[in-house]
Amino acid sequence: MSKGLPKRSEDYSLWYNELVKKADLAENSAVRGCMVIKPYGFSIWEKMQAELDRMFKETGHTNAYFPLFIPKSYLSKEASHVEGFAKECAVVTHYRLKNAEDGSGVVVDPEAKLEEELIVRPTSETVIWSTYKNWIQSYRDLPLLVNQWANVVRWEMRTRLFLRTAEFLWQEGHTAHATKEEAMDETVQMMNVYAQFAEEFMAVPVVKGRKTENERFAGADETFCIEAMMQDGKALQAGTSHFLGQNFAKAFDVKFATKEGGLDHVWGTSWGVSTRLMGALIMAHSDDNGLVLPPKLAPIQVVIVPIYKGEEQLNAISEKAHEMMAALRKVGVSVKFDDRDTHKPGWKFAEYELKGVPLRIAIGPRDLENGTIELARRDNLTKSSFDLSSEPIEVMIPRLLDEIQQGIYEKALNFRTEKTTEVNSWEDFQEVLENKGGFVSAHWDGTSETEDKIKELTKATIRCIPLDQKEEEGACILTGKPSKGRVYFAKAY
Repeated sequence: MSKGLPKRSEDYSLWYNELVKKADLAENSAVRGCMVIKPYGFSIWEKMQAELDRMFKETGHTNAYFPLFIPKSYLSKEASHVEGFAKECAVVTHYRLKNAEDGSGVVVDPEAKLEEELIVRPTSETVIWSTYKNWIQSYRDLPLLVNQWANVVRWEMRTRLFLRTAEFLWQEGHTAHATKEEAMDETVQMMNVYAQFAEEFMAVPVVKGRKTENERFAGADETFCIEAMMQDGKALQAGTSHFLGQNFAKAFDVKFATKEGGLDHVWGTSWGVSTRLMGALIMAHSDDNGLVLPPKLAPIQVVIVPIYKGEEQLNAISEKAHEMMAALRKVGVSVKFDDRDTHKPGWKFAEYELKGVPLRIAIGPRDLENGTIELARRDNLTKSSFDLSSEPIEVMIPRLLDEIQQGIYEKALNFRTEKTTEVNSWEDFQEVLENKGGFVSAHWDGTSETEDKIKELTKATIRCIPLDQKEEEGACILTGKPSKGRVYFAKAY
């Protein structure tokens, strides 16, 4: 098959868009600003979901579902929250259509106007906290640890598949606690869960940190995040966890009877990751030949391609292939045998390379005679011959998949290290942003005014105040005012 992918070095944005489409991950929908996630793309998202869901449940959370529609008045109850989302909301104003009198089609029935408009869920804090008021009466009801898998709508004008669409899929956790300390512990714990998932499953190294006041979630007292580095030197926010304080509890009057016999508002958190992780996965690892998928998230970890002439050879190869598949599936390896007679082996090789299948096995008549197989690795594009008598395939393949997973992570980590630069002057800051990209570690005076000015001048934002920030005296790169530590700046998606 002809891939026809642009080179990353020539047009990274076009390379990304074409790869998403050619690898059958997603496509633009007929509905403006929305995407269709195709079966192969959705199978990757399903694997992400499954691992995250397991991790959430291991930390004590359970799943629930809340309405897609939110009464407009709910959003008015928390001032900073509504201000943060007001420009992105899709609004339902009527509840009925009717046939046009001129026969031109259907029109909105003007008699069917809603008494109160409904907002299509941009995020669920308001509708969930209105529900929590009925669920929480006593300290015995706490902590309340709930997660929701859902879709949300944020009316984006400039869209890009997976990275920014009007509708996207995500999970959102919403928890309530008896004390500030418990809620803060939960916020940090979930940031760490996201970081663990990104590094262990996505093979994407991340920086853990806190957002500045400017970048904080609307309605939160504190926002923690994980930031990843893409191959074009831009950062991508891969997950956020918010300490909500008592803001939503006060807005919706969610109180509980304390152990001591008093009455207090609960403390809240919310946290989420979305299908934007698909974009991170693609941009962090893939190359000019197509996707490079870490084995832990690959829908097909191993593909077996027969090379044969005639039905007799195919039958002999098929028998061996099915024997190998049975052994691999017993140890949890996902494997496909592609015996289609509609495409030649070379076409299949190119297809699976484009789709990022970590390991490809080719078997021909000579391999059957010699008791060997040809192994092709997608991560480094190397080929080797393996003697099936030297080691059971159900031992060798999982070990090799682990090696590939680790190698992909280390490559991304080395890249991030190379793309992280410490600077001490405004001139160096500008030069690195313009010519090298990546994370720029620099002093900042801590004011929103300076943060805004730097963004205006360079388009770079403070991605986070790293959790491992060292206290050190310094001078802000723009104003020269005193600073007690470095923050990470970058241009970002």
